[in-house]
Order: sequence, then C-alpha cells, then structure tokens
Amino acid sequence: MPLGTPSSGAAPGPGRDEDPTRDRPRAVTRDEAEAGLSALVEPVDSGGLDGPAAMELLRTGELEIAGRLVNASNATLYCEITGGQASARCVYKPVRGERALWDFPDGTLAARELAAFEVSRWIQPGLVPPTVLRDGPFGPGMAQIWVDTDETVDLAVLVRSDDPRLRAMALFDAVVNNADRKGGHLIPAPSGRVYGIDHGVTFHRENKLRTVLWTWRGQRLSAEETANLRRVESALDGPLGLTLGELLTRGEITAVWARVAGLLESGRFPLPSDDWPPVPWPPF
Repeated sequence: MPLGTPSSGAAPGPGRDEDPTRDRPRAVTRDEAEAGLSALVEPVDSGGLDGPAAMELLRTGELEIAGRLVNASNATLYCEITGGQASARCVYKPVRGERALWDFPDGTLAARELAAFEVSRWIQPGLVPPTVLRDGPFGPGMAQIWVDTDETVDLAVLVRSDDPRLRAMALFDAVVNNADRKGGHLIPAPSGRVYGIDHGVTFHRENKLRTVLWTWRGQRLSAEETANLRRVESALDGPLGLTLGELLTRGEITAVWARVAGLLESGRFPLPSDDWPPVPWPPF
C-alpha cells in the first residue's frame, strides 16, 4: 500500500478466530514496549549517537543530500542530518525513487524497510540500524542512520561462516520473509556487531525467502531463539501489531503471524524451497 495510507489495522493471529483453543500470547508490558532503545545501535558505529539520540535525530533533524549510492537498485541518497547540537550521516530512500517490481505493490518499499526495523526491535534489538519514515528533500521516504563498516572483515569469509551474529540475522530474515539477503546487505561494524540493511522486499504474503544465510537450515532453535520468537508473537498482539497495521496490509500481517507460528511449531530454521532459487543473484 502507498506510504502514508493506513491499513485496516493489525490482523488477528492466524487461526485464532478459527481455533478458540489456541493459546493467546501474554500481553506485552509497557516496559517491554520501550525496552531495547539503547541497544539499537552502538555509538562507535553511528558517529557517536546511541539508539534514542539516533531515533530523535532521524525524526526531527534537517536532511542535506551529500551524494548518491549509485550501485543501489532504487534511489538511495547519502545525507548529512543535523538537529540542535547533534549531527550524523544517514541514508534516505524517497518513495518517488523506488523502482517498480512485478511482485510488490508500487510505493511500498520504504514502509517495508520500517516494518523490518520494527520487527527487529522485538526479535533482537540492533539487527537493523535505527530507521524512520519521514519527509525529505524529495518527499516522503525512509531514513536510516549510517553505520560504519569494519574494513578489516572479509565479508565473503564471514558469510560462509557459522558466526552466531549471522544466525540471529537468518532467523530475523525468516520472520520478515526477506527476498533479497545478499552478502552486501550485511555490515560488519567497528563495535563487532553485524547490521542488516536493504529490507524493501520483505513481508510478501507468499514464501519468498532468498538469502545467502543457509548455514543453519533445518537446525533446531535454541531456547533463547524460541523466547525471542515468543516475544515477537506477543508483540504482534499488541504494540508491534498496531505499528505494522500502518505499514503493511492485513494479509501481510497475518502472514507474519503464520511464519512465527510455523517456526515455533517446527522448532527449526526453515529449509530452502525447491520451487525457486533460494539464493539471490548476484549473491553480493
């Protein structure tokens, strides 16, 4: 749906109306809803800003375009953002610069980027850099804090490893149905974190998971990973569901419920599909 057009609201969990015996997730507390803001980004990665400061600057700062990332499929602008005594760098992707896709509705990629960030806050804060929707020099779009890259990390080696930081990203991608997890969409940062970027082609109702992170395919979820999925399930019944209701369609939100429920039921990471190439091309 076009940016700024609310959906009909958060969808009920899959099967809840059909199966009244389904356990209802416990309510999310206010503290949980606000938790994790400080963990959204490490200051050493984002020009000295912590999570709350980065979010505030993204929402209210003044954007000045400094350049364009020419290798990106959609218009991706490198900006300086300032507000009060704070300043940082960010990426701004205006909706009007989005390339039309045959399988995703026009004008929805920026909203999907924010939706992915919102889910990441519940599954594990810090997987996706702070992200907002806002107006900019070329109209409404997505703004995301810029995180620096640790140039000493060999990304090709990292992607082929069983690094637990990538395991967390793989589970996140399964939840948001990421159709384009390339190696270049992973940012190893100076703090030691690995951030994920470029989440415009996510949340499709059909299974479209395409990723370079298949190391853990079919492996059992850990107790911590199961708890993280339970937290997402609970938040979908509260603040996360309400937030996604302004960004995705009702059917897309229901599909998130179904993916989380499926992961919890199987207790395992998903397997690649036999119906389409499971790795995006090019992989980097």
